[in-house]
Amino acid sequence: MSTEGAGQGGWHWPAGHDLILLDEVDSTMAEARRRPALARPTWIAARRQTAAVGRRGRAWAAPEGNLSVTLAFDPGCGPAQAALYSFVASYALYATCLAYVEDRGAVSLKWPNDVLLSGGKLAGILLESDGTGGRVQRLSIGIGVNLNTAPAAVALEPRGLAPVTLAQSIGEPVDPLEFLSFLAEHFAHQDAFFRSNGFGPLRAAWLERAARLGQTITARTGTDEVTGTFVTVDEDGQLVLETAGGRRTIAAADVFF
Repeated sequence: MSTEGAGQGGWHWPAGHDLILLDEVDSTMAEARRRPALARPTWIAARRQTAAVGRRGRAWAAPEGNLSVTLAFDPGCGPAQAALYSFVASYALYATCLAYVEDRGAVSLKWPNDVLLSGGKLAGILLESDGTGGRVQRLSIGIGVNLNTAPAAVALEPRGLAPVTLAQSIGEPVDPLEFLSFLAEHFAHQDAFFRSNGFGPLRAAWLERAARLGQTITARTGTDEVTGTFVTVDEDGQLVLETAGGRRTIAAADVFF
């Protein structure tokens, strides 16, 4: 369905974006793949996901009451710039959380694709792209947020951060559709800013909220582990670590504190 202006319950929706709201789906990312002919940027949301996945194919718990959503759109760019949309999405999530959390310092951004609340994992982001001729024609951004419930501790991977919920922080339940409406508005704003100004200003703003900047972290790639001081994120969105063997630039990894 198309939702513009005032939505259900009085929430607002960004012009030019559509919303498909489902009661249950295997995963919103899979649903986006099944809908290749979306005419406009479209948010696909589900009250329940039964087979959601996160990075590297890991299971992602998605019970009712949390946010399970995928934004599918044509970014009009190449793969390198499309990859930077993880920063657009995470910064939009940061801005959305500030509508609920009084302490701005409690919300931080963990490279490459997580949002933390008081040091625990609140949200994760997953990107999938498709295109030909060096141009991405469909970018899908999957977002999961622990609004009201969190996965059990036994579901954590070794050294993974404990999950937290937004409801725990603010002391009351969070309406997923209200949260989504704020997120869609913030994403539309950040997307327009990114397209107009490039990655530089967004990168600077993201780094101001980066978790463990200047501290020792470990990046686990598909082939090894690299431990060093988190120096920065470079102009291509890559992690830069100062290690005992010199400076390392890492394009993709899981980060552990």
